[in-house]
Amino acid sequence: MINTTKIFLLMAAMSGLFMVAGQVLGGQNGMVMAFVVALGMNFFAYWFSDTMALKMSRAREVSSAEAPELHALVERLAVRALLPKPRVYIMPGETPNAFATGRNPEHAAVAVTEGLLRLLNSDELEGVMAHELAHIKNRDILISSIAAVMAGAISYMATMAQWAMIFGGGRGRDEEGGGGGLIGSLAMMIIAPMAAALIQMAISRSREYVADATGAEICGKPQGLASALNRLEQYNRQRPMQVNPATAQMYIVNPLSGQTISRLFSTHPPIQERIKRLEAI
Repeated sequence: MINTTKIFLLMAAMSGLFMVAGQVLGGQNGMVMAFVVALGMNFFAYWFSDTMALKMSRAREVSSAEAPELHALVERLAVRALLPKPRVYIMPGETPNAFATGRNPEHAAVAVTEGLLRLLNSDELEGVMAHELAHIKNRDILISSIAAVMAGAISYMATMAQWAMIFGGGRGRDEEGGGGGLIGSLAMMIIAPMAAALIQMAISRSREYVADATGAEICGKPQGLASALNRLEQYNRQRPMQVNPATAQMYIVNPLSGQTISRLFSTHPPIQERIKRLEAI
């Protein structure tokens, strides 16, 4: 319940930031337009975020005949989690990683890399798949997708405002009373994308902790998940995956090399902290 409330407040803050940015950059009309765009983008993310994520990761759906052991594991864990069995996908690549996607448990999918299937032992693989089913069970995949779409929209809005200002689009708004003026627009161009990124990252980190705990409960083997996280972190640091940065927050560990990035802007909580919490379980 605490996590749900926190996520709701973060999403409300993201929507509010989107509308404020529209008001400052475009006045009353800009705020209304931002609200309409936000609704449209949320609708798009709800229906198509899973399809886009799977295509961008080059994931291929596999049948139970092609991957019988993986299908059997997913089915067994889905029964424990009281979930419909999700579709199963495999992504090309040696680096071990995985993600789940889908707007709800009835339209969900799990995807793993070829490297994950080769490198993890049975307990570690079970822990990873339980973690992904936990995302489905907690219904936080959609929330993260919407947050990513809205953060991208805010950044796009700031970029468009920059071009409008360069070509004189922002001239005269002070006199018309339509927007926040030159100073307000400049501040919003800088602050809004940064604030949106911070909110998006906070949502992503929060959901990972909860998915770890729920996943450990589903599989009953927190040590297996802890061991898997440690191995995945090491491999992904040595051989980062070639993925779109917008989808990095979906994976169980950060697929990009982010050792120099501040924790504030990290899509995932520190691995050692995640392991520590699992060991406490």
